[in-house]
Amino acid sequence: MISGDSRCLVAGNWKMNGLLDEAMAYIDALGENPAPEKVEIAIMPPFTLLHPMGERLGRKGIRLGAQSVFYEEKGAFTGSISPLMLRDAGCHYVILGHSERRDIQHEANEVILKKLKASWKAGLEPILCIGEHLDEREAGKTNEVLRDQLSILDGTDPAAPLTVAYEPVWAIGTGVTPTLEQVEETHAFVHEELKRYGRTCRVLYGGSVKPSNAEDLMSCAGVNGALVGGASLDPRSFMDIVEAAARAVS
Repeated sequence: MISGDSRCLVAGNWKMNGLLDEAMAYIDALGENPAPEKVEIAIMPPFTLLHPMGERLGRKGIRLGAQSVFYEEKGAFTGSISPLMLRDAGCHYVILGHSERRDIQHEANEVILKKLKASWKAGLEPILCIGEHLDEREAGKTNEVLRDQLSILDGTDPAAPLTVAYEPVWAIGTGVTPTLEQVEETHAFVHEELKRYGRTCRVLYGGSVKPSNAEDLMSCAGVNGALVGGASLDPRSFMDIVEAAARAVS
């Protein structure tokens, strides 16, 4: 049994894309009632679009999320956004530990843990991203890497809301996806590892998810949804993935 919301989650991570006019046109293109009964939809636009998108998405039953956050509530932290600011903007979710933050901004486990705790304190649900690089998979170190990334959950409250997203770094934005067998094996490991911390939460798959492979990926055992990157920027492609999720869980 998955704790919390047991629906399949399809979350769109826009990354550093989207201007106001584009965002409003995108929302209009989603239609009036885009969310199937068994699928939860969330969109994570850039910070600049949180306020203008939040209310309109909410009217369509779509949850708002942010792509990152700082761990302090307020103060002299130029360029940073606090968890309370995200809540004020209407966010439910926040992505933490994405590989692009780990690699480009050099975010270590210690920093991600601070963000995790601060997000919970503010009433946000973190989506904790984990994943290995290609050289780590080829060296047989996938489980070792994921175990280390999940180790920040040690000592945290198992009842605090959490979603995990497994994103093989070598598949993000490359058009390459793991085999379905690899996806199932890795998700099984992640679910077992989460039990060490008293958790039975959703584990999403992310990494070159697109309409043509979404149903197969989300039909895999242990896959509870998808964190979608580039394909979420086109409303038709994104909704095709949502519809694929609905078929996979029906």
